[in-house]
This record gives sequence, structure tokens and C-alpha cells, in this order.
Amino acid sequence: MTKNIEYTGFEVGPIRPPSEAESLLIRVSRNCPWNKCRFCGLYKGTSFSIRPKEHILKDIDLVKQCVDMIKDYKSSMADDKKKNLDEFTDNLGESGMWAYQSAIMWIRSGMKSVFIQDANSMVIKADDMVDILNYLREVFPNIERITTYARSHTIARMDENDLKRIADAGLNRIHIGMESGCDKVLQLVEKGVVKEQHIVAGQKVMKSGIDLSEYYMPGLGGLEYLEENAIESADALNQINPDFIRIRTLAVPKKTLLHEDYENGVFKRTTDVDMVRELLIFIKNLDGINSTVKSDHILNLITEVEGKLPEDKEKMVSALEKFLSLGEEDQMIYRIGRRMGIMNKLFHVENESKRIRIKEIIEKNNINLGNIDAVTDSLIKQFI
Repeated sequence: MTKNIEYTGFEVGPIRPPSEAESLLIRVSRNCPWNKCRFCGLYKGTSFSIRPKEHILKDIDLVKQCVDMIKDYKSSMADDKKKNLDEFTDNLGESGMWAYQSAIMWIRSGMKSVFIQDANSMVIKADDMVDILNYLREVFPNIERITTYARSHTIARMDENDLKRIADAGLNRIHIGMESGCDKVLQLVEKGVVKEQHIVAGQKVMKSGIDLSEYYMPGLGGLEYLEENAIESADALNQINPDFIRIRTLAVPKKTLLHEDYENGVFKRTTDVDMVRELLIFIKNLDGINSTVKSDHILNLITEVEGKLPEDKEKMVSALEKFLSLGEEDQMIYRIGRRMGIMNKLFHVENESKRIRIKEIIEKNNINLGNIDAVTDSLIKQFI
């Protein structure tokens, strides 16, 4: 007989996709069940667990209470309503205040979307996921979108009927960190999946009617596998034809195992310019699909790599080729400008006031062609 686990309050996990910035975060599982990827340090030193379904439903109820109390006060702003709200928050406790703050932010955003955490919540029982989704939509009937992260390995093994039941219960989108479609790279970074599983999982999600976001990570194969990583990843996505292809430029914090691999010479690390070259090969090899490419992350250098395939393919190719055609000094100016938030479009490199500002920063900090890679690495790490 399973021992009852005491409910310890509302929980929020450490991460969500940038596209879910306005979503209510509901934590179904804690951390990552795989947790071996050498490029990721987020969950290292933690253990994976699945929260009891009853605790998740209590989280939803608590958010509902907070939403109702906040809306009740805002409807009249009366003194007695303020007193009721103050008494309510005084009794919430620390975890309850997380629910209260989540409710405030969610109300401001329109209460349209929910993101189910953490790294791979599709690993829970299908019946439990269906119950959670049904309850969410019962308590908050105006929700328009519910999304979650998943691993290809998990989805590839799922029963198609279970995936369809989850879709029918209201899961609208799954985010899969494909990262690479190259088996050599996947093995070296210990992704725990092979290209064929990526393809099977992606096709299964698309067949279920759930929207699919697949993530591609330029630079993951280092210089050794730059071209192969781009071509094999594009080939996998061509076979999946996901709704979204999201670009996630590789960053390598010191706490990751991949940083050790670079130190030990397993990979030769790519620079910003190398990753643009890889991304150009990748985009050129996307063919026969109608996915939407998104560059919705601050680490991405060329923000113009966005659009609908196939009609916007040439626009994306042109943007990448334009950067590569710049002289080394102009590339350096744009790289510093982008990494410091002063430039976010390629045409900004021609803006005289921005150029003067960046040149002053370059001169003041003794940045040059010999140390630009180290400088941009340091700037990138500020956003991880």
C-alpha cells in the first residue's frame, strides 16, 4: 500500500519556454527523469519525482481561490473587500504566496494559457494527465492553450490512443528538445535518444492533433560535426514537419559536462560566426515542409531567422548570408551590440549612433578580433 505523501503547498518549477511567458505554471513533475544531457546543467544534483495528482489539483484550487479573491476586490475596491483580501493573503503562507503572485501575473496576461512543468511531464500516467487537463479546463473554462515539455524517447514509447486521449482532454502543444538530429552528436552529448526516435515521436504528436514545437541547437556538435549536425537535423525535421521549429543557440556554462568536453578536446567549440554558418546550412536544407521557424530566444544572434516555410526561406537565408558577408569589424560590432541589447536587427549595424556607442564600448573594454569570442561567451552567460 502506497504511503500518503503530505501536501506541502503550491510549487513552481525553474523553467518554461519563452513563448510561455504569460502562462500559469502548474508543476506536475519535479526536475528531469533523464538528467544526463551534457549541455544542460539545470537539473544536475536534483532527483526526479512525480507529484501526486491530488496535490496538483490542490494547486489548481489554490490558484482559483487567489484569482477569485483578487477579482472580487478589484470589482469594487471597497474597504471590506480589501480587508478580506488582506486576511486571505495573511493566511497563505510562503508557498501560498507563490500561488497568489502567479494568479496576479496570470490575471494581467488575460488567463489564456497554462504551461505544465517540469522537463518531461508526459512521463506521468495518461489517465492522470487526462484528469489534470480536464480539471484545469473545468476550473478555468476560458483557457485557450495548455502546453508542456516532453522527451522524444517518452513520446515514441507512448500508446497512440493515450496521446489522442490527452489531446482530446485539452493539451494543445508539446515542446520537444530535439536539439540535434545527428546520431553522432546525440550520442556524444548523451541525449538519450536517436534520430529515428525523434522522427517517430514527432510524427506521433503531429498525428494526434497536438501542436508540436521542435528545438534545434546550432553549435551542439562543435566544429567537428557542424555541417553534419545541420544536415541531419534538417532531415529529421523534414520528416516530422512540426508546427514550429525553434532556434536555441548553444551556450555552455562551466557547470555543464559539455564544458568539460571542450576542456578535454572532445569538441572544438564553435563561435557566433560558426553557428551562423551552421544555421545557414540548416535553413537551406529544410525542404518540403510548412513549419514556422521561430527565433524567440535572447541567445540567438540573427533575429531575422523567422518566418513560414517555404515562403520565407529565402528571407532567412539572405539574413544569414548578409551577416557572413560583413567584414570582421562589422561582425564584431553587431555581435557586441546584440549581446548587450543595443542592436537586435542586422540593419542596426548601419545605424551611426548605435555604431558609435558600440565602438566606444569596444575601445573602453579593449575588445578586439583576438578576444571577441571570449567576450561574447561571457556576455551570453549572463542570460543563462
